[in-house]
Amino acid sequence: MAEKTKRPPSDGWKELKYSLVLPLLTIAVFLGVWELASRLGLVSASLLPAPSQLARTFAEKLYQTEPDGATLGQSILSSLKTSFSGFLLAVVVGVPLGLFMGFYEPVDRFVKPVFEMIRPIPPIAFIPLTIVMLGIGFKAKMFIVCFAAFVPCVMNSYTGIKLTNPVLVNVARTCGASSWQIFTQVCVPSSLQMVFGGVRLALSTSWVTLVAAEMLASSSGLGYMIQMGRMLARPDLIILGMLLIGVIGFLISLVLAALERRMAAWRALR
Repeated sequence: MAEKTKRPPSDGWKELKYSLVLPLLTIAVFLGVWELASRLGLVSASLLPAPSQLARTFAEKLYQTEPDGATLGQSILSSLKTSFSGFLLAVVVGVPLGLFMGFYEPVDRFVKPVFEMIRPIPPIAFIPLTIVMLGIGFKAKMFIVCFAAFVPCVMNSYTGIKLTNPVLVNVARTCGASSWQIFTQVCVPSSLQMVFGGVRLALSTSWVTLVAAEMLASSSGLGYMIQMGRMLARPDLIILGMLLIGVIGFLISLVLAALERRMAAWRALR
């Protein structure tokens, strides 16, 4: 009888292995080394708590409000609410503005000088002025997040319009299309990939900026929990907040990547 040859793994298994199994294995090895180093005394537990201690702190914060006055779920919801509110406001204002700036020369000349002046200013630089004007509540945090997300929305939308194939524009103009028709039916669809890239960057930027804003101008959220951990010398709270920020940011990136793939498939069908 002829020897049976091994069947190569399916493409689905390969994709699962590289997208899920290997990353989980890497994380498990990292946490195992961290735990072992802490138990052997190679790292001071008072400076870098072991993963088992972080797991206990995580379980306790699910129902305890000390020391920052909120449970872990309330802190996460507060951060997400502020981040998405500022992000959505930036998208609603920034994307149309960037599209109009890219297509209409008078709008570009009118808006661009002011935009180029405020664009290099880091969002964190607005925190002292924001505290004076709006205090340390929801509005102050949303303003800082909105400004951070506003810049990439405008920049990518503007660039997307400018990169529209001029041949398509000339063909539409030759066929008698109006400026508005060229803008809505040629330039905007052509710029969608760049626009979505700006939206994705804006969401990541808004999440990162929110944490910094919460550490300086807030009374709730994950950033505020980290700040309270620093003030009370609780490294377990600090590291737990940092890990949650990273995990949530990673999940947001996964969702946006899936949406981007769907949009690419839709454009290919068109």
